[in-house]
Amino acid sequence: MSTFEYGGKKIQVDDEGYLENMEDWDETVACALAEREGVGKECPLREEQIEILRFIREYYKRFSSVPVVRAVCTNVHQPKKCEYIQFPDPVTSCKIAGIPKLNTGYELM
Repeated sequence: MSTFEYGGKKIQVDDEGYLENMEDWDETVACALAEREGVGKECPLREEQIEILRFIREYYKRFSSVPVVRAVCTNVHQPKKCEYIQFPDPVTSCKIAGIPKLNTGYELM
């Protein structure tokens, strides 16, 4: 676990950069995580990006899982594959959304 400061906030992440406490998330934390992931340096994040992150968070809270990209884009009323357009990949968007690391149940051999 490590702690870094951004915008006057102390943010705790695990060794892979995932937010330690999902409830610590807000738009400032999202900006900090985005910057650490190399997703631009513009903060605040664009509204299209925040809509995606909020939807991912709400979906995760409700289902303890992440939505497929098509569901994200449909629900935030953005073009197909919007998540890929706004973020490098869905794993990165989930990390920036502050949800826990996904456990796929598969181990690499």
